[in-house]
Amino acid sequence: MQRRKFLQAATMLPFFPHPLSGQGSPRQTDARPGPVPGLDNESPDRQTPDRQPPDRQTDHLQSAGVGESRDFFYKPDGAWAADFIPLYADGEFQLFFLLDWRDTEKHGEGTPWYRISTKDFVHFTEHGEMLPRGTKEEQDLFVFTGSAIKAEGKYHIFYTGHNPYLADRGKPMEGIMHAVSDDMQQWRKLPAQTFFSPADKYEANDWRDPFVFRNEAAGEYNMLVAARFKEGIPRRRGLTALCASKDLEHWEVRDPFYSPGLFYTHECPDHFKMGDWYYLLFSEFTDRVRTRYRMSRSPKGPWIIPKRDDFDGHAYYAAKSASDGHQRFLFGWNPTREGGKDNGGWNWGGSLVVHEILQEADGELSVRPPGTVKAAFQNTIHPDFKPAGGPVRVENGTVTIRSAGTFGAAIAGKMPPICRINTTLEFGKDTPECGLMLRVSDDLDTAYYIRLEPANNRFVFDKWPRDRADVPYMVELSRDIVLKPDTPHHLQVFIDGNKGVAYLDDKIAMNFRIYDSPEGDWGIFASLGTATFKNTTLSTL
Repeated sequence: MQRRKFLQAATMLPFFPHPLSGQGSPRQTDARPGPVPGLDNESPDRQTPDRQPPDRQTDHLQSAGVGESRDFFYKPDGAWAADFIPLYADGEFQLFFLLDWRDTEKHGEGTPWYRISTKDFVHFTEHGEMLPRGTKEEQDLFVFTGSAIKAEGKYHIFYTGHNPYLADRGKPMEGIMHAVSDDMQQWRKLPAQTFFSPADKYEANDWRDPFVFRNEAAGEYNMLVAARFKEGIPRRRGLTALCASKDLEHWEVRDPFYSPGLFYTHECPDHFKMGDWYYLLFSEFTDRVRTRYRMSRSPKGPWIIPKRDDFDGHAYYAAKSASDGHQRFLFGWNPTREGGKDNGGWNWGGSLVVHEILQEADGELSVRPPGTVKAAFQNTIHPDFKPAGGPVRVENGTVTIRSAGTFGAAIAGKMPPICRINTTLEFGKDTPECGLMLRVSDDLDTAYYIRLEPANNRFVFDKWPRDRADVPYMVELSRDIVLKPDTPHHLQVFIDGNKGVAYLDDKIAMNFRIYDSPEGDWGIFASLGTATFKNTTLSTL
């Protein structure tokens, strides 16, 4: 994906200390790890520098020890991750990703590709740098998103070479590039195979995020590309372009694969079959920041828009999927917020979050936490709730809050920094809101809320005090879902420090960040109605 366009849409440009447009005084990339030879697109095949760092095993579900920094939501030490590119190979999920140090003074410009591997999304092995950045004279100063595939006896990476300096010289800012490997560790770039957007069809500087897959029926390889038409409503010119190749070296641009005239762009495309349905995924930031999907009985459409066409909210982006042949998982990132504040603008990049994809009877898709992640939280307690406001009844582990005309809550004690909270709740037909409270102050005046709003069929993240009192919840952090009264609803929340993700009914997810209140109690609540909470547990590692 392209950082600048995404950041403009998400009001995040102030994060970057240097412009991404190539203006000003760009930093040299001398500080990047390892030398990078300076070759242009007509140069011979380019071998990435020899790298033999020892693989580093990391357990991101352990408490930090002295001198250690551990994350349940994976991120590289001293840097951040964006745009995970998954490939299932050698019995593990191989996760390539864009690494951003956010420090041009020390590390220079550009984003390389790194790789981690995992079998359970709990333990990760770090394999180091895979594709180094080019120089500001080369196409791939920023090694942006693409895809990885094993075909024709080799591993292949197709990626975006992005260099804003080239646009100032009248050259395309973005091109589709190719690298190959025999072992997934040593990669050889093939700059002579770089190709660009066709000038008669699409914009020159929006040609990125290639996704390559085998089309057996046609006896060829297909590539989906995020592109933009040259004419039309400016913020609705986005499309998924289609290219085809017999040999993974020479590509023909075909007619558009999907062009609904709705979005600015269709970043990070993905395409797969599940059961009898085919799915097309892409990410967009036109008026909301979302990873969306379409579905069809045919691999090439026509594409149906499902009733709920996304998986998560604003704080989950550029998600792509992979399967081990039995289950399919979605790999996206939870962004940090500017200044480490609850009201800070969303940054580009952050930490990995993995959802398991489920297929409903009608073919629509839902998400839930991976079973291996749930199982990692082995130390489970049944909390001893104490009434903290309004009529509250606690009996045999079931808490009933009857708060008609008022606010009712029960507190369970201190909330650990890393935990999983699990509950099943039911609400009455006239209950407007109920849910969980996180990091609650002693007087209950300060808290984060994971709130169900049945009257609005809405699931939201909120806090109090809120920076804006004229909005009903934390703007951008809401999910639409049908909420039926007198029906059990299953709510799970995973927390690690300032990062969190909530799942409702094994259908939808909602990522969020919590910075301003680093500690406090946790509990449950209902307002202006009745809610019952059963089988409520808190689990730690």
